[in-house]
Amino acid sequence: MIVIAILAIPFIFYFVRTPDYGAMGRGDVGQIYGRKLTQLEIDANARLGGLAQALGMSEFWETLSLRQPGNAGYGTFAVNLIVLRHEAERLGLRPSASEIADVVRKLPAFQGESGFDIKKFTDFVRNALGPMGLGEEHIEQLVRDELALNEIKKLVSAGISVSPGELDSNFRRSYDKFSVSLVRFQASDFAKNVTVTDEDVQKYYDAHKAELKTDEKRKVQFVQLTLTDEQKKLAGKERIEALQKVSDRATDFTQALLEKAADFKQAAEKFQLPVRETGEFAATAPDPQLKDNPQIVAASFKLSLQEPNSDPIQVADGFYILHLAGVAEARPLTVDEAKPKIVDALKKARAREQVSTKGAELVQQLREAAKSPGGAAVEAAVQKAGVKTEKLPPFQLIDEEAQESKGKEPKKNEPPDLPAIKDAVAFLDPGEVSDFSPSGENGFIAIVETREPFADPSAGEKKATHCFC
Repeated sequence: MIVIAILAIPFIFYFVRTPDYGAMGRGDVGQIYGRKLTQLEIDANARLGGLAQALGMSEFWETLSLRQPGNAGYGTFAVNLIVLRHEAERLGLRPSASEIADVVRKLPAFQGESGFDIKKFTDFVRNALGPMGLGEEHIEQLVRDELALNEIKKLVSAGISVSPGELDSNFRRSYDKFSVSLVRFQASDFAKNVTVTDEDVQKYYDAHKAELKTDEKRKVQFVQLTLTDEQKKLAGKERIEALQKVSDRATDFTQALLEKAADFKQAAEKFQLPVRETGEFAATAPDPQLKDNPQIVAASFKLSLQEPNSDPIQVADGFYILHLAGVAEARPLTVDEAKPKIVDALKKARAREQVSTKGAELVQQLREAAKSPGGAAVEAAVQKAGVKTEKLPPFQLIDEEAQESKGKEPKKNEPPDLPAIKDAVAFLDPGEVSDFSPSGENGFIAIVETREPFADPSAGEKKATHCFC
């Protein structure tokens, strides 16, 4: 099977005239890999498509979106991202933490005159991710996906052959059962002991004065065109048709705003739409009326005095149309005003440095201790370092049950960073210690206690489903 060809798998849905996955409701929209595909999963992946573009991951976006414009591109990206992750899992493609970090540092969005610009990275995390409803871990997630896609492309173009022995070894490794203990490092624990002096604050202020500003704030007026309570209960084609009527009305309203000397409130009165108004809000602290819809907050900060009206913005049950009512421009902070922000930034930066340093040191200590027979020396090294271990429930690199329940609640007692933990231990044997793996401001070291060889009477059938030819 040519792996890359799977990215062109057709999926048949009902759409509004302008293809829009948001019109599908919040329930199940189809099936993929023997499980239900939910609108929530589609929406989450579509947001990652927006993030990929904001990060400058153009080739990645174009490959998964098939270069389709508008909402069709986001919908195609969302589905193909599921396909990519499924195939990457089957192929055992797990980029290392260092590979991911190298790519993150080279992303166009974070480049300055001298290469990677930590300020641009920090500003992006603070000001761009929040309004999109995303976090720093989503950047790493997308980079991991891009690296996996690149490896798949290489496999397809190279046409390499894998020996039966190597295939069997990789297959069995994926189903071995791992027992792992973690040593976790929390930056907040180190930040408690970080001291920041007034001299440190002044130096930081002098170096970053141009960047230390108040948040720009916006005030917007808006109208909502939504389904009625009865229409919200509809499903399938009936719901699509109802949404289409709402969409048409929203389009008519925005067309009215394009008329010369059009007034937002007067146009709303003409369409019998109540106008609501927010207070002043920042991108990182949305008005309560908008906080449940990050895309609306993001759209508010794209408006200008020259173009104060937005296009229709789709939400679950209809559309918002915004009008910029006021802008409070950002202004430079004084050193006293900036001090809390500077102290926080310095503490976090120094805490991250200490986490990385302590993590690297402990890895060496544990690896030296692991050379001694038995596990007593490793336990003694952990105790001597004054850290605690966290024992995880046994797991396999490929968890078929988890794949089938994807989109549902995670298993009880399953850590949210389990994919990163699997990456760290995939090629380790019992008694071996992983590298220190950063995770946002924190990090972990994994110690493989046992690795039970795979033994399953249905191994032949499973292996057949993992073959690529």
